[in-house]
Amino acid sequence: MNGASREALAAARERLDALTDNTSVDAGGLAEELAAVTALLDREVSLRRVLTDPAQAGEAKADLAARLLSGQVGGETVDLVSGMVRSRWSASRDLVDALEELADTADLTAAQRAGVLDDVEDELFRFGRIAASSPELRAALSDRAATATAKGELLRRLLGGRAHAVTERLIIRLVTRPRGRSLEGGLESLSKLAAARRDRMVAVVTSAVPLTDQQKRRLGAALARMYGREMHLNLDVDPTVLGGISVRIGDEVVDGTIATRLDEASRRLAG
Repeated sequence: MNGASREALAAARERLDALTDNTSVDAGGLAEELAAVTALLDREVSLRRVLTDPAQAGEAKADLAARLLSGQVGGETVDLVSGMVRSRWSASRDLVDALEELADTADLTAAQRAGVLDDVEDELFRFGRIAASSPELRAALSDRAATATAKGELLRRLLGGRAHAVTERLIIRLVTRPRGRSLEGGLESLSKLAAARRDRMVAVVTSAVPLTDQQKRRLGAALARMYGREMHLNLDVDPTVLGGISVRIGDEVVDGTIATRLDEASRRLAG
């Protein structure tokens, strides 16, 4: 997002944080309602454009949103959405993207309150690895001929009883309402949002064998010192790396695997 949309999103995040700081607010219920509004505005392009029209007064847009949503969603959701449409947005689609992020953040807040945020982060990562290693599952989840209901039922059968309810909701929303996102990109965005709940960065660590608890603590502490922020480790085991570890943080990759060093040596010899 650029310019006005970035500022509007920052303000919406602050309002959501202030709202969910109140423990009487059902963060999970708020997430579901925000997701429903996201789906509505994604589907109703004309309405979305009216609510983001810079030529219209902010209060008029807020009143319209309140009239449309009152009785359909709770007061907290009405107030939050009304505040968002008062803001200026660089593009109408930015409002929908922002609502989608707030819905996911509210669900992750619910996980944090329940003390299971770390588990949800790990489950999102593991689901991504499972999907990446299963062409059949990926095909089923990306099949354009399959209905959203069918995909949701498939995911409930796969995840029900094996993952936290928040993880299940997040993945089902991502798959059934992708809005142009790939599964990998959507899961990575969710992982970053989860890390941001504790002002942490996410490091994807690949090793030939599982790391011991001591190794994980030492690596996490070393990365935290390097980047100046707490680090959440997503751990992946890949025997093809032979030994050593590879660490990816955002677009930065630190590759210390034996397989990579052998490849580099082979290229030097060939040259």
